[in-house]
This record gives sequence, structure tokens and C-alpha cells, in this order.
Amino acid sequence: MIRPFRTLLFCTALGLLARAGAAETVAPPAAELSVGDAIVLGVVEGVTEFLPISSTGHLIIANRMLGLESEAQLTDAAGQPLWHKRPSTEHPDGVPLTLKLAADTYAVVIQVGAIGAVVLLYWQQLILMLAGLLGRSSAGLRLLRNVALAFLPVVVFGLLLHDLIDRYLFSIWAVIVALVAGAVLMLWAERWREARTGIGRAKGDAADLPPRKALYIGLGQCLALWPGTSRSMVTIVGGYLAGLSPAKAAEFSFLVGLPTLGGAALYKSLKTGPAMIEVFGWTNVLLGAAVAAVSAALAVKFLVHVLSRYGLSFFAYYRLTLAAVLAAIYLL
Repeated sequence: MIRPFRTLLFCTALGLLARAGAAETVAPPAAELSVGDAIVLGVVEGVTEFLPISSTGHLIIANRMLGLESEAQLTDAAGQPLWHKRPSTEHPDGVPLTLKLAADTYAVVIQVGAIGAVVLLYWQQLILMLAGLLGRSSAGLRLLRNVALAFLPVVVFGLLLHDLIDRYLFSIWAVIVALVAGAVLMLWAERWREARTGIGRAKGDAADLPPRKALYIGLGQCLALWPGTSRSMVTIVGGYLAGLSPAKAAEFSFLVGLPTLGGAALYKSLKTGPAMIEVFGWTNVLLGAAVAAVSAALAVKFLVHVLSRYGLSFFAYYRLTLAAVLAAIYLL
């Protein structure tokens, strides 16, 4: 049951060993991300994207451990400074090209691999929604409507708050606070569900949710804009409160995640994708996405199994343990 977590810790340890003893100098941009780092980040992304433990939070931690958070301006082989946006009237000081900018973009873009895994695992639901769009399935149309309603709020708030989130919330302490708050919410939601339905007794399908409940789940998903909260966690909790069983709540979370993650990856690619490629190159980006796809497929099956048997409590205690370890490391 804990194999995905064991894999995550093992791969992170490999990355740490690879970096141990390295001097803190700025290397040529194309060499900043090693194959080992790409694999580590791909596993972290794939394992954590759909588990209610925060993929963004884990990737922030992984970037810190792998030494990918430098905000020093990178230079080319001739020692000339590299720019994401050169000084101009709009940006008088310019926007320097940094390792952190590239790494933050990388963490979002390789989500494409995790998206691909869900598409392959839940293709029948996607076909059902397509049939609904074509007027051939009323259930598919209702499911498509609910996915759209749950997706819409995070688009609005994500676009409005994107720059503020990037500037102020991508830090270890922001992640620690979110991990603890999310764990408390999960434990409460699990007790609420058990008191009303008992494990496994909740019935209903995401297609049968009233539109207002789907919209409420979407509003709850906006909480996941805070790194460390977990989009999967808030949508599963929302599914609980809407009356879905753990397995059905997880399935709806996966489906809502497709446009949410796809939109984020597209936005980040258009905004800073060329800078990321200039630093890391295409090979490592594709490698990270491929590794994320494989690990995400395993993690999705693991999540449904654990939720069906144990509920959210298992993941809540993991979040609390991780938060305590991180706080101890950074305080000491």
C-alpha cells in the first residue's frame, strides 16, 4: 500500500545524493537539469498529482532539495546574461532568466504526463461526455456540465491571482501551513462522512449531482491555488459533502483535474515555456512527462484502493507527518 510513497522518498534520496558536495555555481543553462533530476521530478509529480497530499508542495520541496531554486541570473557559454524578457519600456529592469523560473515552469508542464495517464484510465467517461456533447447521452451531458461547473471557478481565480501566488506563496512555510490545514479538513470530512453514510455506503454518480453542488466543488477547488493544499484533496472532500462515495468522489476529482491541469500547463507553457526549454532542453522535459505518466497511473489506482478501504485519514496523517518533518528540518 505504501509503495508509491516509498518510490517518492527513494527517488528524492537519489537526487540528494547526486547533488551532495556540488559547488553552488551557475552552470551553463542547458546542463542545469540532469537526467536523474528529471526522473526524480517526474516521479514526484506523477505520484502526488492525484493523491490528496499536494503535488505542488512536494515539487517545491523537491526543487529545494535538488538545488533548483537559485534566482541568480543565468549566463550563456560566453558569460553573457540571459533574459526571459529583455529590458524594455514595459520592463525597464528586464526579467532575468533564472533556474527557479525554469524549474517552476517545468513542474507545471510535466503535468501533461499525469493528464495522459488519467485519459487512458478513464477514457470511457470521456467518451460518455463526448456522446453527451453530441446529444447522444443525457448522463454524459450532465457529467460534462458538472465537470465544467467545477472547473470554471478555478479558471477565474487562477488567472486573477496567478502572479500573486507565484510571488508570495511558493515557499516551504506556505506549504507547511497548507499541509496541516488540509489534514485537519480531511480528518473532519472523514468523520462527517462516516457519521452519515458509513464507509462505502454513499451512493450516486457525479453525473447526478445538482449543478449547484458541482459549482460548490469548483469553488472549493480554488483553495488549492495555495501551494500545499492539494487540488485532489479539496475536490474529494467536496465530493464527500455532495454525497458521493470515496471512489466516485475520486473519479470526479480526476475528471475535473483534466481541464484544470491542462489549462495550467498550457498557460505556463505559453508564458514561460520557451525560457524553460532554453534552460533544460526538450529531452529532459519529455522524460519528466513520461515518468510522470507511468507513476500517475500507478498512483491513481493506489488512491482508489486506499479511499475505498480506509478513506482520507491515511493521507491526512501522512500530511501531518510530512509537515512536522519539514518544520523540524527548517527550524533546526
